Amino acid sequence: MPDFSDTSISPDAPIGVFDSGIGGLSILKHIRAILPHEDLLYFADSSFAPYGGRPEEEIVARSLAIAAFLVEHRAKALVVACNTATAAAIKALRARYPSLPVVGVEPGLKPAAALTRSRTVGVLATKRTLSSEKFRLLHQQIGAAADVRFLPQPCIGLADQVEKGELQSAATAELLHGYIAPLIVQGADTLVLGCTHYPFVQPLIEKIIARIASAPVAIVDTGEPVARQLKRLLSERNLERIEGTGTISGFTTGGESALEDAFSRLLGIHPEVMRVAAGN
Repeated sequence: MPDFSDTSISPDAPIGVFDSGIGGLSILKHIRAILPHEDLLYFADSSFAPYGGRPEEEIVARSLAIAAFLVEHRAKALVVACNTATAAAIKALRARYPSLPVVGVEPGLKPAAALTRSRTVGVLATKRTLSSEKFRLLHQQIGAAADVRFLPQPCIGLADQVEKGELQSAATAELLHGYIAPLIVQGADTLVLGCTHYPFVQPLIEKIIARIASAPVAIVDTGEPVARQLKRLLSERNLERIEGTGTISGFTTGGESALEDAFSRLLGIHPEVMRVAAGN
């Protein structure tokens, strides 16, 4: 286990980032922009994607297994680039690696509460995220403090559509319309993208909003704050790499070609991708 009191740990070590599939690439994009000198390891647990419908104990087990793999590959920090895995496993990961910077993602309720004019915010997320204790506490605390009504909307099947690359299809549009329209009817003027997959369908979300909303609707994505939190933690521990050209390596429990295609299609890059046995 890395010990950050040990000066032999090098800022040149990579950062590990993982998600159930390709959704975490939306976080990776912001990390690359804010920390361009860092080497990044991206792990897509595609054989188990999406996590949203899986039992919590399975999500915890997968998250711990992937973290162990990334630590074995010298990761100096971990980014849980999945809302569902953060809600289920962040405590277990921090307990297992108490000296390792571990950054998770959570729905951006606080920035949404600051943006809303109607005091009504829709939260698009997986059923697992919305039913988690972590979300319940966040929902209650921010809602009460800011006098904001949050409307949780489970988006069953939406992460699957992103995984399949159907970012503009009629089926995805129909799915999104069914989730967004009731929120607009109830007065939501701000929507939170509570799953890292969802920023990739934000253009489609904006088209739907333009058709059905009579007033502007703000969209909140938490990718940039996650990257800034990571930068802050690395800087505090003198682990930020401040020179050189950062590299990216991909790992997946699914097919290499699927992740290669996602890197190319969503980020315009072509890193090397290796397949990892699902038991690892």
